[in-house]
Order: sequence, then structure tokens, then C-alpha cells
Amino acid sequence: MEVQSSKYLQFEKPIHELQDKIEELRTNGFSESSSEIGRLREKLEDLELELYESLSPWQKVQLARHPLRPRMGDYLGMIFDYFQELHGDRYFGDDHAIVGGLSAINGNRVMVIGHEKGRTTREKLHRNFGMARPEGFRKALRLMKMAEKFKLPLISFVDTPGAYPGVGAEERGQPRAIADNLKQVFGIRTPIIIVIIGEGGSGGALAIAVGDRVLMMEHAVYSVISPEGCATILWRDKGKAAEAASSLRLTADDCLAYGVVDRIIKENHGAAHRDPEGNADHLKNVLIEEIATVGETTIDALIEKRRNKFYSMGIFKDRS
Repeated sequence: MEVQSSKYLQFEKPIHELQDKIEELRTNGFSESSSEIGRLREKLEDLELELYESLSPWQKVQLARHPLRPRMGDYLGMIFDYFQELHGDRYFGDDHAIVGGLSAINGNRVMVIGHEKGRTTREKLHRNFGMARPEGFRKALRLMKMAEKFKLPLISFVDTPGAYPGVGAEERGQPRAIADNLKQVFGIRTPIIIVIIGEGGSGGALAIAVGDRVLMMEHAVYSVISPEGCATILWRDKGKAAEAASSLRLTADDCLAYGVVDRIIKENHGAAHRDPEGNADHLKNVLIEEIATVGETTIDALIEKRRNKFYSMGIFKDRS
């Protein structure tokens, strides 16, 4: 599916100008099989490849936040057979920034959880822009334990700027909720697959991002802090966010090189928002493959590998 929208990033302008030319030819009666449209389509494919493969870290941050980038809700409709949402943390309330429930992929039952940012202004406010409160993390942990009880593989979609920093969230135990998730997920006796689809921000991301296989979309980002937050702390200048993004090593290539993630998922037509359905089909095939792979390992071995994977992060050998 081609995205026809005025919503594009500045560095994407050449692509949209070319798309407009193709649309203009269609309007003027040129058929899809005409040589002129064919020539422009080839040029468009080359331009997509060239542009999206040469992005700076800051441009990737912008792409991860793209207004048309597929959200968790989009993937639920395009990848899974059905989705039965489950609500509440059984302590305080239902956090709409975290969505979770029973589902199936290719006929195989799974539990799915993840962040949902929303699309429209009303949805974003309802979802709190994907920033979870303590009840959201507790709901996620409740569903993790339910997946363990019913022996369901767990798939977690990560897409958040970070945990919500409001006073109410702190009063209800935000740090403790994140810490509990991190502590207990290492013992959840079911296969866990993580997919970082957009922003992976700080503890708000990590609270549902510990698993046996950590996958990352090509233009997603994953970092301990946002570039703007980092720039404000280090230089007291939010305008240096681009410089901070380069220093944070937050791109998929960086995360793979440092062993933070296990696999990068290529995005169709250069970026996920350029072809949401094709991108979802590709992601679906990857998830089916990964579920089959982790299913070949015993639960005890999975737990041991999960712990070793995360415990070894940040440990470097001095080669001097």
C-alpha cells in the first residue's frame, strides 16, 4: 500500500515529490503499465533504497516517531488471527498505554502485550502517548504470568518514549512496578519474544522488553534516555538532540553490534510506513519462525539463556 499523505518528514520530501508526479500521470490518464509510470516507479524504488539506508541516528529517531508508522494496534489487525483484550492490574485500574490479551498467529495461540501510542489526538490522550503508569506494568506482569500458566508463548511490542513521570504514577510506585517486572520476568517459564517497533525508551520500554529473542525493526530506536533528555542533561540545550542521538548508539545496527538485540527486521520500501501491510506480512513470518525456534528449546534452557543474555550486557573486557 502506498502512503498518500501530507504527513512526511523533511528528508522524505524527494520521495513524496516523485510520488506526486506518478499520481499526476494517473490523473492525466496514464495507465499503471505505461513506460513513463514504470520509469518513475523504478526511480522511486532506487530513491527509497538510497534515502532510507543513509539516515543519521537523529533521522532514525524521527522515523521511529513518524506519525504514520504502524503502531501495535495496526499489527494486531494485520498479523494475528484474533485478539481478545484483557484489562486491569487487579490493584488500581486499567492503563490504556499498555494493551494485552489472548491471540493466535497462524493458528498457534499466544499472549500479546505492548505499548499503544494512539493515532489521533483523542487516541493519544486516551493512551497517554504510550507512556505507562504503574498499573500498566502490573497489568503486563499479570498477563505474563497468565501466559506462563497456560503455556502460551508471549509476544511483546515495545513502542514508548518512556514510563510516565507524573506525580500520581510516582505515588503509586512507578519505580517498584518496573523493578518487579524486571525481576520476575527472568523466571517466567514460557518463551518470550520482544519486538521493538518504534521507540524503546528507558525503563518504560525495558519493563516489557526482557525476553528470549529481542527483535528490532530496522528504523526503531532503543535507548536509556531520549536524545532531547540527554541533551538537556549534558549540555542544558535541547537543541543538541541530534548530537546526543549520535552518542547514545540507539540505532538497530548499534544495538545489534553491542548484543542488546538479537535480530534486525528489514522494513519494506525503505520504511514501515511506506508499506504497512507488506511490512506486517514480513514481521508475521519472522514471528512464526522465531516462535518455532524458541519452541525447540526446553524451558529450563530458555530461562538460563535469558538470564545469561541480560546479565552479560554492559560487561566489556579490557584489551590493553
